Amino acid sequence: MSILERLGLSVPILQAPMAGVSTARMAAAVSNAGALGGIAVGATDAAGAAAMMAETRALTDRPFNVNLFVHDDPTPDPGVEAGWLEALSPTFAAYGAELPKALRTIYRSFAADDAMLAALLAHPLAVVSFHFGLPDAGKIEALKGAGCLLLATATSLEEARAAGAAGIDAVVAQGWEAGGHRGVFDPQAADDRLGTFALTRLLVAEGGLPVIAAGGIMDGAGVRAALDLGAVAAQLGTAFIACPESAADEAYRAALASEAARHTTMTRAVSGRPARCLANRFTALGESLTATVPAYPIAYDAGKALNAAAKAKGEGGYGAQWAGQGAPVARSLPTAELIATLKAEMG
Repeated sequence: MSILERLGLSVPILQAPMAGVSTARMAAAVSNAGALGGIAVGATDAAGAAAMMAETRALTDRPFNVNLFVHDDPTPDPGVEAGWLEALSPTFAAYGAELPKALRTIYRSFAADDAMLAALLAHPLAVVSFHFGLPDAGKIEALKGAGCLLLATATSLEEARAAGAAGIDAVVAQGWEAGGHRGVFDPQAADDRLGTFALTRLLVAEGGLPVIAAGGIMDGAGVRAALDLGAVAAQLGTAFIACPESAADEAYRAALASEAARHTTMTRAVSGRPARCLANRFTALGESLTATVPAYPIAYDAGKALNAAAKAKGEGGYGAQWAGQGAPVARSLPTAELIATLKAEMG
């Protein structure tokens, strides 16, 4: 039985579960339209995840995806963190804000979060997906035992093969074009930066698992191209940012509709890991600084504080405005209408 058949999908599209953008309303609308919606719980705790899952279940009886971050917990480096805060201090001062006294590890990795596992197992879940890496065998066994179909992001053949060896059911082939955080298992290792279609074809030919193509796909023609390369489905993220059901704020939406969409850039400055973002004040600031960026998600503590300080003064250009290279052709449509349009464009 194929993944689409197992999930009962009539549209071979997954909505990328984007932390800070995806909502229960969006995920439910996608799933109700015959595709697979998704929510991201990597930026919250077990209680927050349980609430998000309950809200989504209240809006749909269809399958949806719950996404988790599986990164290595960072080792704090007070010297690096102090240097980064010092580099950011003039910008904090420009917005009349107090510089944080210290930086925290704001997100807990699923790799060490047994409470999150318990929340996932408390009610049946159709799909659970992993970003940044893979959990241990015990967590994978527990989720599979509960009937979950497991997905993992892969940016290389080596990562895809590791996912297969661990018992993952399918891989999301994340190309260099993709918006948001690069899903590499080791952010310090060399990255071949394979494009979506090259990576998709490689993983279809040699990866050994069903492949879901992701990165730069914005319309039905792109979905069809991914299927023609052997993918079982395509995952779209940036295509959903402008939907009214997304949590993107007005500054984010305005930036997506502006010239900035034509100049996305990969940056570590916002969070500490490489991530593709609309060109904005934060990406420009990051390019100008020579200080070492702290590890993820410690750097994100500073990024969120700076964004909050700037927004309080009416400046929205320091947000984590993640977007892929297809951003210029984003459409502002209700989620269900976007799914119907994508399906029609597939032919």
